[in-house]
Amino acid sequence: MKRLKILLLSLLLIPMNVLAYSDYIIPGGETLGIEINSDGIMVIGFYQIDGKFNKGDPVIKSGDYITEVNGIRVNTVDELTEIVEDNVLEEKVEVTIKRNGKEKTSELSLIKDGEVYKTGLYVKDSITGIGTLSYIDPETKVFGALGHEIIEANTNSLVEIRSGIIFRNYITGIEKSASGVPGSKNAKFYYDTVYGKILKNTNVGIYGLYENEMPDKELYEVGNPEEIKIGNASIYTVLDGENINEYSIEITKIDETSDIKNISFVINDPELIDKTGGVVQGMSGSPIIQNDKIIGAVTHVVIDNPVTGYGIFITTMLEEGEK
Repeated sequence: MKRLKILLLSLLLIPMNVLAYSDYIIPGGETLGIEINSDGIMVIGFYQIDGKFNKGDPVIKSGDYITEVNGIRVNTVDELTEIVEDNVLEEKVEVTIKRNGKEKTSELSLIKDGEVYKTGLYVKDSITGIGTLSYIDPETKVFGALGHEIIEANTNSLVEIRSGIIFRNYITGIEKSASGVPGSKNAKFYYDTVYGKILKNTNVGIYGLYENEMPDKELYEVGNPEEIKIGNASIYTVLDGENINEYSIEITKIDETSDIKNISFVINDPELIDKTGGVVQGMSGSPIIQNDKIIGAVTHVVIDNPVTGYGIFITTMLEEGEK
């Protein structure tokens, strides 16, 4: 539902801020398969050929994106390989590199290793994983998930996406968290059941359009940060198959100054602790409910004490999703 605030002054109507997201939204809790394709080919490292590293001239760095080779746009590792193989006689290619949003041109020599020419680069063009759906806006069909960014583990940098999907996921088991060792959900992926498109990857979650049939669920009112109280709350998440269950937590602190660690909480649900040991990987995005309102989503675990974690305000995610 859209709301418009207006100011009436001397018969002059002045439009104020428009809140594009709905007051009541569909809570998530479903575990999602997530696949994103990077905007260019990610350079994630280097390997030695004849005892030397090949880093281009000027230097190509881990975290760079190769967007063109010899003036031809490349989006996949196969496309990169094909162009390199077509240019082995010249023993070099011209590459366009994107770094921090800026592009530059570099020359990359091809190094012969036996009968094969190699680049010396470790590269990838996509990332697949799991996370939890936080919400769907029933009016706009915008969804939000995770509550934090997707990063490339080797470079520890946010992945710039070209496209992506969320799809059906089935939890097959749990590796429990312990002090110093975060656990994880194990899952089976069903790529043939796509729920929606991912349009952006941000520091406060991933967002896109939900294109499948809308879940048949009760809508929850959106809770604003000032309504959140220290005390009892709950989270919705999947620990087995596709069954969403509610588990109790206690909110211990509220921080409106942080970008994503707004809600500190402790899991006090015996069943959840017994099954997971605390917060586990794949639980990020699980909606937080208090007083019949959706107030946030799980984002982080405290590694040394995995029964404690952090959540982000749901209003932050909704605002980002509508940008």
